[in-house]
Amino acid sequence: MTEQNKSAKPEAVLSPEEKAALAWAHTARFLTTASELSQLPQTELAEIAFVGRSNAGKSTAINMLTQQKRLAFASKTPGRTQHINLFELGPKAAPDALFADLPGYGYAAVARGAKLRWQQVMADYLEVRRSLAGVVLMVDSRLGFTELDTQLLGFIAPRVGNGSVKLLVLLTKSDKLNRRESNEALAAAQAALGEMTTDEADVGVALFSALSKAGIADAAVTLHHWTH
Repeated sequence: MTEQNKSAKPEAVLSPEEKAALAWAHTARFLTTASELSQLPQTELAEIAFVGRSNAGKSTAINMLTQQKRLAFASKTPGRTQHINLFELGPKAAPDALFADLPGYGYAAVARGAKLRWQQVMADYLEVRRSLAGVVLMVDSRLGFTELDTQLLGFIAPRVGNGSVKLLVLLTKSDKLNRRESNEALAAAQAALGEMTTDEADVGVALFSALSKAGIADAAVTLHHWTH
């Protein structure tokens, strides 16, 4: 399992690899939206899904990663967005990967029926979507893994375990933590992930902050490696 506890880097000191990965992430553009799995296009492109609780900062993290302010819709009412949104990456004439922004989960104000329906749609997506190559799970670094986060890990554990899907846990809002708290958050996340895979390269955990930009370049490099 890889672990990262790095502060943000000024653009001037980014490595060529980091610059290339960020340039690739910046190409992300909206492709389609779907409220059911059957509405998603079948594709041979590697697909990376972004998942997390409604208030974990998922949409903001996607926008920071792609360096686009409004690519992923960040509703002022958590839980409002209830679609899977797909984004293409790479050259427009020859895209080489997809990002899938899944609905946030766990927000109390969402009606129980909608919660259950979306829980099932997400479970099905994570368990059977053939083109799924990786999952980025956003977890609020101050809260750690909640029961719903643990349930979501259960959906993907078999695929991570057999090496068909990779996992990156981003501990968001890490700018709110001091060094000791950051180290404790990383250790707790590693403990929560347990022994999901025998290949440490398939599971990673890193601190991430949209405010301080910590972890953005590292995350871009990881996702670029997954799809290339």
